[in-house]
Amino acid sequence: MKTIWLIAAALLAVMQAAHAQNHRGGTLKLVAASSDGSIDPQVNYTDQYWQLFIVAYDGLVAFRKSAGSSSNDIVPDLATSVPAPQDGGKTYVFKLRQNIKFSNGQPVTPADVVASFERLFKVNNPNAGSWYNNIVGGDKCLTAPATCTLPDGVVAGDDGTITIHLVKPNPEFLYQIALPFGAILPAATPPHDMGTIPIPGTGPYAITSYDPQKAFILQRNPYFKVFSPEAQPDGYVNEIDFEFGVTGENAVTAIENGQYDLDMDPSLPADRLAEMSTRFPRQIYINPLLADYYAPMNVNIPPFSNLNARLAVNYALNRRDTVQIYGGKNLGVPACQILPPGFPGYQPYCPYTKNPGPKWTAPDLAKAQSYMQKSGMAGQKVTVITDDEGVDPALGTYLGSVLNQLGFVATTHVLSANIQFNYIQNTNNKVQISITLWYDDYPAPSDFLNVLLTCGQIHPGSDNSVNIAGYCNKQYDAKVQAALRDAITDPAKANTEWAAIDKQATDAAAWATLFNPKQLDFVSARLGNYTFSEQFHLLFDKVWVQ
Repeated sequence: MKTIWLIAAALLAVMQAAHAQNHRGGTLKLVAASSDGSIDPQVNYTDQYWQLFIVAYDGLVAFRKSAGSSSNDIVPDLATSVPAPQDGGKTYVFKLRQNIKFSNGQPVTPADVVASFERLFKVNNPNAGSWYNNIVGGDKCLTAPATCTLPDGVVAGDDGTITIHLVKPNPEFLYQIALPFGAILPAATPPHDMGTIPIPGTGPYAITSYDPQKAFILQRNPYFKVFSPEAQPDGYVNEIDFEFGVTGENAVTAIENGQYDLDMDPSLPADRLAEMSTRFPRQIYINPLLADYYAPMNVNIPPFSNLNARLAVNYALNRRDTVQIYGGKNLGVPACQILPPGFPGYQPYCPYTKNPGPKWTAPDLAKAQSYMQKSGMAGQKVTVITDDEGVDPALGTYLGSVLNQLGFVATTHVLSANIQFNYIQNTNNKVQISITLWYDDYPAPSDFLNVLLTCGQIHPGSDNSVNIAGYCNKQYDAKVQAALRDAITDPAKANTEWAAIDKQATDAAAWATLFNPKQLDFVSARLGNYTFSEQFHLLFDKVWVQ
């Protein structure tokens, strides 16, 4: 029986290899209205580019490349195994794989790992002050990033080990280094944002060119070999072409005609949804997202430095209208709070509705006008900053109309998506209110409540200051730190704390959460093996093209 089983297993392996070979080749063609900023994986903080980075770069560990909830699992990548924490959760020892090369042919060494962690501080990584400063020496690097070294925090051993020491235990550490920010890059990589210049990586694809006005191109990495199939499979297509400058309307038509395979913009034109669903139902995939569409309000400058003005906006919004703009109830659910449904610590909560309770039902215009009168902000000029992708301009126009209805003098300014997300983060631009979208980095409440709303995430004058509202409350921060500590020993207690923190953040009204979106992917007829990961969405190394 054992011999028969071995023969069957061998035949299955041969069949799988032949199947993969039959689908290998071709070019995956992506499209968007505009590019999304820097292609430096330690700098860019956008979902669209992260989907590309994960096929070009590797960290010590990675999220599993699979469909569904298993995509949240941590698996070995450049490290031979996922280490168990030592020293009460403050030390991790990784063993680096041998004979791995970057796409320029240079071997990967422990020195590259050390330099990559130090570079996070040198390039002002968006989460250097909330995640990576927990590495021993990290706080010193925050004060003097240009000369950052981590001699006691990231230690390379002669035996190929990398030992990372933390200041305090962090149950989310492996998640944080499994993201593109944790990419291991050549030690010689310049210590600044590389912008449009590709950096060598170790994935199956290498970035070969990038012009933010035209295209982002990835081709097969000639030095790649599969060393961890769960983390980094070989990939089917030979090339990934991501072209810019195509509107949503034209993109839909081009996908129908087989000229492109996927529109990378977060949303598609609502007026084309019926056409797509009736004529091309087999080419539509809808998946829930752990995400918020929201309007951050700058709490440090008028008019939204006034709490009553922020409350007025929250009560006046017809969140059902924002969902309709996005594409209807099948693609979005009205929301008031920070944490999205399905997240640890989530408890339904909506104070900004006619009938306060677990969910939004209708705007309360009487209460909105009452708060507006208390604010004394009628007549104040407000500019809504939105980007040019998908439905975002329409959402910005709608938000402007609500502000005008309240008594503000509002206008909407549309920026290219290539710069909008960075622009609204920079305090020098004095952005009052904007439209943006946040996807989870990993499945932990801190990824919303810590990353987006704590004092440490405010970096004046920086394009990487993801606390866009500028909300800073020391009491709130203390509660966040307590929940992070409790998550190590008592996750259930921590989740109860996160629910209370979510309510406090929602009541502070630094945001106006609009809705929780779902992902609608409209793909070409030639795209096969559609695989949607909860962590990174459509996996480009899993799909093939006919």
